[in-house]
Amino acid sequence: MLRKAGILRQVRERGVLPNKICWRKLDGTRIAGLDRSLLHDGGYEGDALTVLGLGELSEICVEELKKKGQEIRWNEKVVALGGQEEGSTEAWVEVETAEGKKRYEGDFVVGCDGGNSAVRKLLFGKRFDGFTWDVQVVATNVSLLLSSVYTVRVDADVEQTYYDISKFGWEETNFIINNDHWYMAALISNDGLWRISYGEQTGFTDEELLKRQPLKFEQMLPGNPKPSEYKIASISPYKVHQRCAEKMAVGRVALAADAAHLCNPFGGMGLTGGIVDVEGLFECLRGIHAGVADLSILEKYSEVRIEKYQTIVNPVSSSNIVRLSQLDPETALEKDPFLQTVKKAETDFDLSKEMQTASNKLKYDFTQHYTRPIDG
Repeated sequence: MLRKAGILRQVRERGVLPNKICWRKLDGTRIAGLDRSLLHDGGYEGDALTVLGLGELSEICVEELKKKGQEIRWNEKVVALGGQEEGSTEAWVEVETAEGKKRYEGDFVVGCDGGNSAVRKLLFGKRFDGFTWDVQVVATNVSLLLSSVYTVRVDADVEQTYYDISKFGWEETNFIINNDHWYMAALISNDGLWRISYGEQTGFTDEELLKRQPLKFEQMLPGNPKPSEYKIASISPYKVHQRCAEKMAVGRVALAADAAHLCNPFGGMGLTGGIVDVEGLFECLRGIHAGVADLSILEKYSEVRIEKYQTIVNPVSSSNIVRLSQLDPETALEKDPFLQTVKKAETDFDLSKEMQTASNKLKYDFTQHYTRPIDG
């Protein structure tokens, strides 16, 4: 889908293409893993996993939209909405800006405005079916300041030294199974920045979670680093949810991505599912615009995307967090069918490729509901 949008090469150039992903015990013992390099093509195409920060992906999208002459308006808060009523012939939003209220009208309104979506709340109020996990997650981006690790030249005069987990024999993406200290450590930049997202007990304020971070790192990371041995580039405590809106389209108003559904971050199912939502919604709106589909195709969009969330995104992402936080690492391999399949895939390359492309099951071809092909 990123290839079709014309931004895949930029994503690959800026991102990291990890060769390995694995599951480990807290002491670093490797349980099982997948060879991501099987999907590399040696260039910028292929189906290789690419790791890129969401902020950087957003920058690429913004740049591409501006090239196409699209207008992006920031700092405008949606406060009213129309078009969801049966028989509506247009849609509109009213927004609050620094200059006062404005109203925008169009054929459709699409709410892609995140987990706290104003569009969703205007459609359904506080209703957002699902639950909040009884854990908290702290997401950090981390680099190390000790010159004893490794140094990267940023420019002619500046050098930066990073905390290199790989010196402990780790791979680019690591999931740690442990009831007390479960986390993910993944390389997220070509100059050695790591994303470390870890679980915490509930009941702590954000301030308390930030104060606990140095102790958590010392207890769980390889080498037991002290605060003087790393630099936190960013840190964000948050709660994690599994929720889905009752509908993803009402009249001429549609929802996509986090505005429509939430899941925990382990495995990237939220962003992946969101991108597929947008692709499907594009196909539906394109069909309506071309006169080969009517508004009922949006009902199909809602039905299909909710079904994909309930049968794939929700169960897969839920099993990911349960695997890390609730399994006994000593018996995880013998009790968890997923890890057993991963272990088998270490020597069965066809199985490995099948597992690594399983997210394709999220896709759905909405053009099959067109009344005829689009001319050209």
